[in-house]
Amino acid sequence: MYLEIVSPEATLFSGEVTSVAVPGVNGEFEMLNNHVPIISILKEGFVKISGNVELDEAVQDKFTKNDKGATLLKINSGTLELKNNKLIVLAD
Repeated sequence: MYLEIVSPEATLFSGEVTSVAVPGVNGEFEMLNNHVPIISILKEGFVKISGNVELDEAVQDKFTKNDKGATLLKINSGTLELKNNKLIVLAD
């Protein structure tokens, strides 16, 4: 699945990933390849990205890794749209 994370300042990440877990307003949920189309509002928490994540040097300080090897991005809120294996996260 292709993931693009955009903030008001810049595009933070774009590339192929294995899975993405997000903090939805009704709880955390995960999306894998071929997930049904979805639009959701996000609350404060972490976007967890699994897969071979290569970050641009300019944004590396915004991301961390957890003990399971997932790449994490702390967000305050946001929205997402997943359609045709392309996930766009608008993060604040």
